[in-house]
Amino acid sequence: MGNGSSKSNHHQYSSSSRVGRFWRKIRHRSNQHASSSNNKRLAAEDFAGIALLTLHKAEMKFKDKWLACVSFGEQTFRTETSDQTDKPVWNTEKKFLLERNGPHIARISVFETNRLSKSNLIGYCEIDLLEFLTQDSESDSEVLDLFDPSSSDITVGKITVSCSVEDPTETKRSFVRRILSIVDYNEDGMLSSSEFSELIDAFGNQVAAKKKEELFKAADKNGDGVVSMDELTVLLAGQQEKEPLISCCPVCGEVLDSDKLNGMIHMSLCFDEGTGNQVMTGGFLTDKQASYGWMFKLSEWAHFSSYDIGLNSGSSASHILVFDRRTKRLVEELIDGKIVLSMRAIYQSKLGLGLMDAGAKELLQSISEKQGKQMNSAESAKDIPKFINFFEDQIKLDEVKYPLEHFKTFNEFFIRELKPGARPVACMERDDVAVCAADSRLMAFKSVEDSLRLWIKGRKFSIQGLLGKEICSSSFINGTLVIFRLAPQDYHRFHFPVSGTIECFVDIPGCLYTVNPIAVNSKYCNVFTENKRVVSVISTSDFGKVAFVAIGATMVGSITFSKKKGDYVQKGEEFGYFSFGGSTVICVFEKNKKQLSKEPNGLIICDTIKIDDDLLENSEKSLETLVAVGMKLGVSIKKRAGTELPDLDNFVIGA
Repeated sequence: MGNGSSKSNHHQYSSSSRVGRFWRKIRHRSNQHASSSNNKRLAAEDFAGIALLTLHKAEMKFKDKWLACVSFGEQTFRTETSDQTDKPVWNTEKKFLLERNGPHIARISVFETNRLSKSNLIGYCEIDLLEFLTQDSESDSEVLDLFDPSSSDITVGKITVSCSVEDPTETKRSFVRRILSIVDYNEDGMLSSSEFSELIDAFGNQVAAKKKEELFKAADKNGDGVVSMDELTVLLAGQQEKEPLISCCPVCGEVLDSDKLNGMIHMSLCFDEGTGNQVMTGGFLTDKQASYGWMFKLSEWAHFSSYDIGLNSGSSASHILVFDRRTKRLVEELIDGKIVLSMRAIYQSKLGLGLMDAGAKELLQSISEKQGKQMNSAESAKDIPKFINFFEDQIKLDEVKYPLEHFKTFNEFFIRELKPGARPVACMERDDVAVCAADSRLMAFKSVEDSLRLWIKGRKFSIQGLLGKEICSSSFINGTLVIFRLAPQDYHRFHFPVSGTIECFVDIPGCLYTVNPIAVNSKYCNVFTENKRVVSVISTSDFGKVAFVAIGATMVGSITFSKKKGDYVQKGEEFGYFSFGGSTVICVFEKNKKQLSKEPNGLIICDTIKIDDDLLENSEKSLETLVAVGMKLGVSIKKRAGTELPDLDNFVIGA
């Protein structure tokens, strides 16, 4: 409807009109870029401004063909590919909507593109766009260091960028000023009544067309028939606040939101897509996706692989996307392509699981045992550099407690310790605040029913099956469920999410299925209730009893604990570690019974923990959240008098 309405509006003025030719030109150009409009309604108090980020050039250490990507929130944009050079020049820009509590860190990634299918990430940097709100909007460009993906201690090049941020008031005025400049034919900064009239007619707003003389006279205080663009800018910006002059976007044709602020934001972002400036190409979710060559595009076209957010089944399982809580952007989890194919063949089909039932489970157990022995051999140490290189920027060596030469086997590196302070614990003095138990991809659900609806597709998953009859009580049955999935590249030591006393440990033998979402989202197997696991119970004063389940997986034959039954522990303390492979921790928080009255129906059952909203919102979208040990998980429902939680919106882990 929006496009149809816009087309009819454009027929209202002469096809030879300069304004008409301009709108047709920018509408054509805007179709070549992904839409920048934000479909989410934004409240005035949440709007921080609009940032214009420009990537000018870079200086690299060798010659190649280069492209740069900018990832912000759930969007990624890319430049064109440069010529063969060590000093690529892009001079390309993009506008980003800034929300006060939304994403504000943009990641710039530079790739060398001498391959058909896969580009190599060479360097990256991060820039906080909100910091530019307090700087001069006309500030000069900055030269930023590009860091090696595996260590921020190593510089691999430099990139020149510039950024300016328009606050809400300036956003409105600058948009009106750009619109008015279209009809300033002689570029003298002055508009005549006829020029102004032609522009208003082009908007297609009949009410505005009737008021155009009145509006112009209000600005033409001396009555000479000419007014300055600055005067008209102030007047029209104010009028747009009272009664919008533009009812549909003149660039994309979309009918504008009745909310005046959101309509102005839409046009401000959309207008610059068609001005002819070199604008980054959008439509990507991650920088990895944006950097792929034509062979990947062919595989997408053939539905062999695809990018999407949500349950990972079928072709979507080729790429696992997670939301990084620290930077508030989407990132792609790296998995070897051959492993993906084998997992899809086994876990996403009845035939594959039939083979598992026919004896492959024992084979997995045997493989895991042999692999464990191999990873403990001195010869395995040579695999450490290859492992680090494969996972690029997902292993931060500057956080590791010891240098690489300290590790004599691969498994020693796999269970590496981190430097003190690398994982600060949120609200350490508050035992009624629970924290994340592992560096992992997190899913959180208020009940088992929610987890089955949104994530776990196994046929027979239940809390009783997970915890076992020895530990499971009625209070756990429909408790809050938090899943921490560790991938091979992660720090593999797990920590206590709460403070309390360890009541018991129970070993439950089982299989060693993978804990990858490809298997968890499969309806043909029950990963969490069939895998080998150790269940412990922590008794707390703020959350009641918390079940802590450490689950083994393919290549994980060993789960080691550093605490024993009866120990009193503090949240954030190390609890143990997994040896080589992927693995998972699941925490189950029991339900709390409250007696409201002596009546038979006076007993109610309620949660003991309120999980943070952002974690629940992502889980509702079947989107895992990338978290780190010590990040805030939730707060006890039991309120403590006279105490308030600090603002943790900007809580980040150590670099």
